[in-house]
Amino acid sequence: MNTSQRATDHTASDEQLVELATHGDAAALESLLRCHQTWIYNLALYMLHSRQDAEDALQEILVKIATGLGNFRRASSFRTWARRIAANHLLDFRRSRPEQTVTGFGCYAEYLDRAPEADYLVEQGYSPEAAVLVDEARISCVMGMLLCLDRDQRLAFLLGEILETGDEAGAQLLDVTRDNFRQRLARAREQLGAFMQGRCGLVNPANSCRCARKTGAFVRDKIVDPGRIQFARHHIATLESEATDRTRQLVGLVAQTQAELRDLYPLFETPDVVRRLSTLLNGGELQNVLNLS
Repeated sequence: MNTSQRATDHTASDEQLVELATHGDAAALESLLRCHQTWIYNLALYMLHSRQDAEDALQEILVKIATGLGNFRRASSFRTWARRIAANHLLDFRRSRPEQTVTGFGCYAEYLDRAPEADYLVEQGYSPEAAVLVDEARISCVMGMLLCLDRDQRLAFLLGEILETGDEAGAQLLDVTRDNFRQRLARAREQLGAFMQGRCGLVNPANSCRCARKTGAFVRDKIVDPGRIQFARHHIATLESEATDRTRQLVGLVAQTQAELRDLYPLFETPDVVRRLSTLLNGGELQNVLNLS
């Protein structure tokens, strides 16, 4: 078996792929980056609340990882090393437009209180297209709540809650103590959980806020764009293949513990940014790109 075949072997470990990549195997480097782009992209999307910004950040992070391979000293696992690069990059990344708009829980609550209460599904005759927009509004809204947290707390919540990173790994990624990581995560859970318990109808049925009642305002204010669905893309595929007239049933979202908040946050399909970098990865100057000369 030649090196390219080994590089695309799904049983190859990160360390094996790193070894091959640092000796000039472009296929190994591509496989290595592809293994990690989904995790990095979801972290970026939840941090920035913008697909375009998340894709830009993902590409920049992958380039950093690729060009920094020569500096990987194996003091930790490659996964930890790469994810630390991603976390640090996102903490320093330019603020997205949604981040500039949402300044805290008070700001977010004020906006939701002003949003019209007409049921969008009823207004639109329960059409499949309306169901998609309601789901887009739902995901946009719960993602928007994350923007109420500062970046440090948001990152801790994303790592510990949505991406289910343990406190030891989370502390390594953020370069803090395990106690510090747990404290950040606990504060983020407490603040986000309290806000949802007090307002969100998905978490507490006693709350009046309902996704379908806020969708019209989200469309009006261009938070939800009917021509550019960012988050509810799984519904588009369902509509095209089945043409059904139903919306997703939201069940099992009773937040009796704050740990159940992750049920509100799906993992998103990742654009294949590695493919965009294929020209670089397969070029004749790979050794120079990786700083190995």
